[in-house]
Order: sequence, then C-alpha cells, then structure tokens
Amino acid sequence: MTLSRPDRLRIDSERSDGARSLVLFDGKEITTFDESGRAYAQTPQPGGVDDTVVHFVRDLGMRLPFAVLLLSSLPGELEQRVESVEYVEKTATLGAPAHHILGRTKTVDFQLWIADGDQPLPLRAVLTYRGQAGQPQFRAQFSDWNLAAEPPDSTFTFTPPVGANQIPFAAALPHLAPVSKGAVRKGEKK
Repeated sequence: MTLSRPDRLRIDSERSDGARSLVLFDGKEITTFDESGRAYAQTPQPGGVDDTVVHFVRDLGMRLPFAVLLLSSLPGELEQRVESVEYVEKTATLGAPAHHILGRTKTVDFQLWIADGDQPLPLRAVLTYRGQAGQPQFRAQFSDWNLAAEPPDSTFTFTPPVGANQIPFAAALPHLAPVSKGAVRKGEKK
C-alpha cells in the first residue's frame, strides 16, 4: 500500500490462493485491475483520498477491508465505530515484539498486532465479518513501513497489460429487473 496525500493511493494485494489485484487512485480516476481475470475497470474520481475511499466503498460497492485506516479522520472513526477493545498479551509477530489487541464494531471483530517501541504501527490484522455466512476473515500483514516515502508519479500510473479487457464497475451497469419464470420478454414468443 502506498498513500501520498492528498490525492494518490495504490494498493497491491495478493489473496491466499495467489490471485493478485490492484486498486489505484491518481487524483483523477480510480482503477481496479484483477490480474488473473485480465480485467480492469476505471471511472473518473476527482478529489482527495478520503472522498475517493468513501466513493469506492459506498457508491461503487467495492470491498476495501481496511478502508477506515486510509481516512484522515481515523481517530474519530474509531471512536465512533469501536464498541469494545481488549488487551490480549505482549507477543511476537513477524519477528518483532508486539501488543495483541481484540476489538469489536457492530459488524466486524478485529485483532491487531501493534509493534512495541517508539513506532507503534500495525504489523498484522485479522478482520472477522461475524454477520456474514461462514464468518469470513480477511488477514493482512504490514511490513516495510516508510512514513517519509516520496513515491514517484509512476507509482500511481496504470497502463493496461496487453490483452487486458476493460469492464465497467458493476455500480455503473443498469439495474435490470429479474425475469420471472414463464414471463415473456418483448419480442419473444412463448
């Protein structure tokens, strides 16, 4: 993840099955790319990272498990959403001493491992969506933190790979009413 305020964001992710994807915001448009499906979607989105994250999740209906961590209003968001937090233990994760905490919101249980020391940054997180069928989890490991990075503009540039197909975001598609069994569409014979 690379964040350059006020208006640049890049998130490269890899699922447990090895499938890789990209979410990119360059200050003018949002791009998503699914490497295994060789498909990408783009839509205009001027403004800053905060507005873009909200638009991506709320208006485009896309998943972004740690969206709240990207918001400049993070402290207020946590205060408003988090219902409880418990300290579990001091442990080690990714080879570093860390504090393990548990928390709960209305819809998500979360675990965080936060680095011990003078830079208490997240090292690992697990989100459990307890209200969804099967209580799916999202896990992330954070490493190589660089709070003084100055990424080049090319970090936020997307060039579709040869053979990739551009598709619309599902939210941009017209919502079609389902056809009931036995119904006849205009121009069809029964």
